[in-house]
Parts: sequence; structure tokens; C-alpha cells
Amino acid sequence: MGTESKPMTSAEKTRAYRERKRAQGYRLMQRWVPDVNSEEFKEWARRASLAVASSPSAKEDQDFVDAISILNDLKDDD
Repeated sequence: MGTESKPMTSAEKTRAYRERKRAQGYRLMQRWVPDVNSEEFKEWARRASLAVASSPSAKEDQDFVDAISILNDLKDDD
């Protein structure tokens, strides 16, 4: 008779994985973030972008963002 082991449950796999990561020096970190697909978030983002765009300093603000954006550096490499 062999030693048959029963398959691990999902909770057991998760626990084992977390134990291995802790042994490697990692620490679990979880965050709740806004659901960007929700209608509430979409409406908030729309209002926020309109407020920024209609700001008296909109051009200067965008110039600053463009100046520090890594995307500009990547675009220039093409």
C-alpha cells in the first residue's frame, strides 16, 4: 500500500504559497482600489478631467506633466 495523499484544497495551496513567500522574505500586501469599470468611477473621472481641463492653469499644468512624463522619452525613441 502506497502513501496516497489527498489533493490540497484551494485554501491549503494558498496557505502553502504564502508560507513560501514569507520564507523568501516577502510580506503580503493587499489594497482595495476603485473599480474603474463602475459607472460611479467613470462619472467621477469625467468630472475631474473637465475640472482640470477648464482650469485657468490647464496649459501650464499639462506642460509640466508632459515635461516629466516618461512616455515622452519613450515616444522620442521610436
